[in-house]
Amino acid sequence: MVGVVGGSPPPLPTPNDREAELPDGPAPLTTTETILRLRARLAHAQRIMSESRRQLLDARQRAAEARQVSLALRDAILPDPGGSIRLPSAHIAVRYVPAEKASSLGGDWYEATTLPDGRVLLAIGDVAGHGLPAIAQMAQLRHALVGLAMTGEPADRLMAWLNGLVFHRMDEGTATAVVGHLEPLSGLFTWAQAGHLPPILVRDGVARQLVPPEGVLLGASLELPYALGDLDLRPGDLLLLFTDGLVERRGRDIDEGLALTVAAAETLSWDDCLEERLDTLVESVGGPNPEDDICLLAVGVLEG
Repeated sequence: MVGVVGGSPPPLPTPNDREAELPDGPAPLTTTETILRLRARLAHAQRIMSESRRQLLDARQRAAEARQVSLALRDAILPDPGGSIRLPSAHIAVRYVPAEKASSLGGDWYEATTLPDGRVLLAIGDVAGHGLPAIAQMAQLRHALVGLAMTGEPADRLMAWLNGLVFHRMDEGTATAVVGHLEPLSGLFTWAQAGHLPPILVRDGVARQLVPPEGVLLGASLELPYALGDLDLRPGDLLLLFTDGLVERRGRDIDEGLALTVAAAETLSWDDCLEERLDTLVESVGGPNPEDDICLLAVGVLEG
């Protein structure tokens, strides 16, 4: 017979005591294992950084290539971006300043050419959007205008025809424009506009925006008419047509940009270097626009 001698058996360990006897987790890493893990993590981070850097360089290269394609296409479509027309009674100069961002190259355009009847066709406009689609639509609009202008019809009729083109053929696109004719001998400028900022006239050192004739955005409606305005330009006058890239900037109200442009135009003394004066004007209102193209077309009426 087996018995217990000398009192009660020892107490069983409590649950907490049993848990205290178990290990808290995996055994601590050795110094060598820690170093190996750190090296592996560092190599993984370096691979991620290298891939990110490669993707960034690829994106920059694609953007640069897209910009070059866009600029090459624009150069093939538009006339000399720094050119001019010299008439016996006027000096006409143009400037095109591309957006600094490749993705922001858009549909800004201009035209200045002498027609068979002796008048000078002057036009400036902007197709909504950016990139190659906007540039392609700009080309359609400008080439159509040059062809239609050969009919000799007034600017309001030309604008109505352009409106029909945009409404029916440009996939719900829209555009703005100013189209006018200058009669070199008399100085008469007749013009129409479609939702575009009106030109600025500088006369006797005072600049002001012209009151625009009636006209809506190209592509907005086929029911609303386009009116014809007229202006008698005098010797010494300067007429400035421009796109909204000149006055609109991120973080700046358009009215502020217009005020800066009007003030800068008043100080614009022009002569045989009208092209350079346009460069000065662009710089005085903020320089090239990162987000949008800038087109300028200036008519300086020569003294008799």
